[in-house]
Amino acid sequence: MAGILAWFWNERFWLPHNVTWADLKNTEEATFPQAEDLYLAFPLAFCIFMIRLVFERFIAKPCALGLNIQANGPQKAQPNAILEKVFTAITKHPDEKRLEGLSKQLDWDIRSIQRWFRQRRNQEKPSTLTRFCESMWRFAFYLYVFTYGVRFLKKTPWLWDTKQCWYNYPYQPLTSDLHYYYILELSFYWSLMFSQFTDIKRKDFGIMFLHHLAAISLITFSYVNNMARVGTLVMCLHDAADALLEAAKMANYAKFQKMCDLLFVMFAIVFITMRLGVFSLWVLNTTLFESWEIVGPYPSWWVFNLLLLLLQVLNCFWSYLIVKIACKAISKGKVRQHELCPKADRVLFLFALPNHFCSSRCYKT
Repeated sequence: MAGILAWFWNERFWLPHNVTWADLKNTEEATFPQAEDLYLAFPLAFCIFMIRLVFERFIAKPCALGLNIQANGPQKAQPNAILEKVFTAITKHPDEKRLEGLSKQLDWDIRSIQRWFRQRRNQEKPSTLTRFCESMWRFAFYLYVFTYGVRFLKKTPWLWDTKQCWYNYPYQPLTSDLHYYYILELSFYWSLMFSQFTDIKRKDFGIMFLHHLAAISLITFSYVNNMARVGTLVMCLHDAADALLEAAKMANYAKFQKMCDLLFVMFAIVFITMRLGVFSLWVLNTTLFESWEIVGPYPSWWVFNLLLLLLQVLNCFWSYLIVKIACKAISKGKVRQHELCPKADRVLFLFALPNHFCSSRCYKT
């Protein structure tokens, strides 16, 4: 075990040339990021999850009921032991052969059996109330963490001059505000990683799992080798659009369609501008080129930049889906206008509103 730890924490991988872990030990004059600080994220992730449960129960749910969002789910399928056994143990989408066998066994027509399976599948879908509460929790957290990040960063020199992220690197002291910002973001992503298995099941489960894993890896990497300054820029940029997305989803669940459309347009503009424009020209420029000139590359530098590029690939994928959704919605609007539909001016972006960002982030029609 000692040999494995020594190999994992190899200074030549994690740190620039001629820098050792002993050089980054805390002293009375300065405090530096320590790997063991990250253990705090796990109990804090549990606390965030518990706070979420309380928030959804006592704040989000009353707000939803005040907006006349009901807890009624889809129509339930009538109890049937044989069909239930097939549904739970064999398949939720029976083929024609199985349908014919069930029809003979139950003396039901095939259309009735298909209707039963459709109702049974819909029965597992969460109610609009549940979706609203989840979105309201995410909206509250994203709004808080983005506001905190902006207030913190506007006082830092590296917001206005990204080269400050690399001057005197890695001997850059860790402030209490920066430590809090990092641990809070890491804890939230760990809570998302865990709660993804209990939350509303979505088609984008795999790509969201990859996103959370990439985010956790980036935050951990940048903290351990003290790239925390540029890490704060990455986190704040990626938090910018999240609250708008969740607000749009809340408006959609509450049937405020015009507000929903407006918020989604704002989300799309902020998302694409921040992640394709500012992130590429500002953050990737400093991590790839300015850091190369001031510090020079070393193994963990390559890993960190590869993770950032992976994140940017995901951003491009999601931006493509956003544009595709918007174009499709606008196209439908033009068709309706051509048909003189009185609601042709309403561009229904939320037909395929993203479920997460993000962070969300991924999309479901």
